[in-house]
Amino acid sequence: MAAALVRPRNEKMIAGVCAGLARRFGTTPTTMRVIFLASCLLPGPQFLLYIALRILLPAEESYREAW
Repeated sequence: MAAALVRPRNEKMIAGVCAGLARRFGTTPTTMRVIFLASCLLPGPQFLLYIALRILLPAEESYREAW
């Protein structure tokens, strides 16, 4: 079973979005951060997506309390 898509309490650098995505897709947070930074070189709404994920992804504590 795949890990839940939540922002972890530990491992976060700014908001925990890249760490949460890395945990969900089975990679390291550093790899996910490098992928995000490389994607910023391409045109597109990367920063808006990051902000939307920051708002929409639940924090790890609140996710565990709900289940």
